[in-house]
Amino acid sequence: MRDTNPCSGPKFVTVAQSTAPDARDAVEEAATGIDLAQTCFVLVLAPSGLDAGVLADALADRLDGVPVFGCTTAGQITPAGYETDALLLIAFHKENFRCSSILFKPLKPLSIAPIISQVKRQNSQFLRTPGWNRLALVFADGLSKQEDLLASVLETVLEGIPVFGGSAGDGLAFGETFILHNGAFHGNAALLLMVETNLQFQGLSFDHFLPNGKQLVITDANTEERLVHEINGAPAAKEYARLVGCAVEDLSPQVFAENPMLVCHNENHYVRAIFALTNGQSLSFLAAIDDGLVMMLGRGKNIIETLEAELDVRDPAGRAPDFILAFDCVLRKLEFEEKQLDRHVSKIFRRHRVLGFNTYGEQHCGLHMNQTFVGVAFFESDGGHGQWT
Repeated sequence: MRDTNPCSGPKFVTVAQSTAPDARDAVEEAATGIDLAQTCFVLVLAPSGLDAGVLADALADRLDGVPVFGCTTAGQITPAGYETDALLLIAFHKENFRCSSILFKPLKPLSIAPIISQVKRQNSQFLRTPGWNRLALVFADGLSKQEDLLASVLETVLEGIPVFGGSAGDGLAFGETFILHNGAFHGNAALLLMVETNLQFQGLSFDHFLPNGKQLVITDANTEERLVHEINGAPAAKEYARLVGCAVEDLSPQVFAENPMLVCHNENHYVRAIFALTNGQSLSFLAAIDDGLVMMLGRGKNIIETLEAELDVRDPAGRAPDFILAFDCVLRKLEFEEKQLDRHVSKIFRRHRVLGFNTYGEQHCGLHMNQTFVGVAFFESDGGHGQWT
């Protein structure tokens, strides 16, 4: 009989990790728990502190013969909850998963026509298994500033196949981010992982913000660099600080995390997070921004209540997920830490079997967003459809 204890491990993936500071030692410790003969592919979520070259070589040596994909992160969500320095390996079982991959490199500048051609060709060559259903996972260089366009293109060309993803991270350094594919870590790249499964799955996407009624207009922006110079005709940092009620010199990642700016799309509001104060007057964003864009300041709902409610998903038979694969914005983690809620959140993640990483941005439904939890909940199949809304 299947173990239904929500705190027990998932059935359809094997999860292993290590906090060893040496990359080769970390791989050896984590990989010991993985049965390669039972594994379709391994998802590697790496902390920024490990040497990427050594890590790639160690993974190739230790997991020889098994496809390995992944990225560097701004934090990991392990079976213990939030962590910062853990090498996390998620091995997807052959019995339940098949996969096919494409690496897009260089990602910037993004060439739309070749991407469309590659995806169409790969999708047609990835033969379908009767009764199985498909989804796609995307991992993109989190500093490329190309995720908005990439997400839109993939949503269009993969019509009918839901796409979920996250931007690779570099802790809180925002220096370099890397994508793991074919035995090496790549900068300025993105990975599309097409996955077929006999499990049921359900997509998740939520944040904890509502518009507070304060409308603003972007009146001067560098679109390519996601840099806003003016809001409402005034210097951007000065006007934003006035609207949130603080001095410009008091602006910080915590202030940005708690006072995001929202854009409306199809009657829903999505977060466009501020990344940093630039040159004392401009604001750097983590998602697309443009001249004339009308936005609203956001106000937070109860974080814990929202998280509990959104993660409490069930399949049509009323069963909880076997596990939830998560792409969770690092700014959410920062806010939880600032409010001393990170341990509480980790406890919730453990109960709901959430596994994944902290991102520099999230992709879902053709959109790139920030301060959002995007995930895929996988359920034991009952022989019915593999996906539902």
